[in-house]
Parts: sequence; structure tokens; C-alpha cells
Amino acid sequence: MNCDVCKQKPATVFLTQIVDGKMQKVNLCEGCSKEKGVTDPTGFALADLLLGIGASQEMEKTSSGVRCPACGFSQADFKKTGRLGCSNCYEVFAEGLEPMLKNMHKGTEHKGKVPPRLLKIKQREEDMKKLQRDLRKAVTEERYEAAADLRDKIKQFEGGTAV
Repeated sequence: MNCDVCKQKPATVFLTQIVDGKMQKVNLCEGCSKEKGVTDPTGFALADLLLGIGASQEMEKTSSGVRCPACGFSQADFKKTGRLGCSNCYEVFAEGLEPMLKNMHKGTEHKGKVPPRLLKIKQREEDMKKLQRDLRKAVTEERYEAAADLRDKIKQFEGGTAV
């Protein structure tokens, strides 16, 4: 079995990682394992484990020698720890991070979750604003019967009984 990085020398170091119940295996030759810091746990490239061997190398090509002006974090620091130093690092290392993030996640945009209760509150606020706009428009257009109906709906809405 050959090394997964250089694809030439026979693999002598075998790593197995289980993430979300899926097993991933990485086979390395002695030279590549030393280069990746596998024998030294502090120098091991966590980014390579998480993103696949060679992913952090691509980032290194695109942002080599670049340091974050806010925290001083370098690409080498990211490769060693698998983490960025601050929120500004995402912009500084954006070119190299984007392909890695796409491999890790479904996309590159965070779309958090909103509690259903909050969605109901926001919808209620939007409905109330729409009723108030419609009321102002009806009064401006001198449609007083429609305005009276809207006024009553707003009072019901404020009283807690939905329309």
C-alpha cells in the first residue's frame, strides 16, 4: 500500500479517524509522516486530519508568509493548531480557507437556526406593521369603512386575539 500524500513510497504509518460515525483512514510513508508531524503530537497538522491530507497545503500556497494584522496569526499557526486566531483571520486567509470550508461543510455561509417561538413573534410584528400601513393608506385615500375595519383588526391583534 502506497503513501496517500506522495503516492510513491510504501506506507508505514496508518492513521484512523472516526468522525460522525464514519471511519477515515490515512496511510503515510515515514518521510511524509515526519513532514506532517505525526510522530510529534504538538506539531501534527490537525487541519490535515479534519480536511484531508493536502488541504492545508493548498491554503499554504495561497497565503504563504501572510500574517493577520489583528492577532499576528500565520498560516503555519493554523496548520499546527487547526484553528484561526481571530475573526479577522477569516478575511486574511479567505482565499485558502474557502475550498477547505467547502470540503468540511455543505457551504461557506452560516445559516443558523431560529427558535419557532421567535419566528412567530417576528411574523406577528410584520402582520401588525402591515395592518398599520394599510390603515394609514385607507385614511389617506378616504376609505373610511375600510379604515374602521383595519382599526378593529389592529385592536383585536393588540388584545392578543389574532385576526
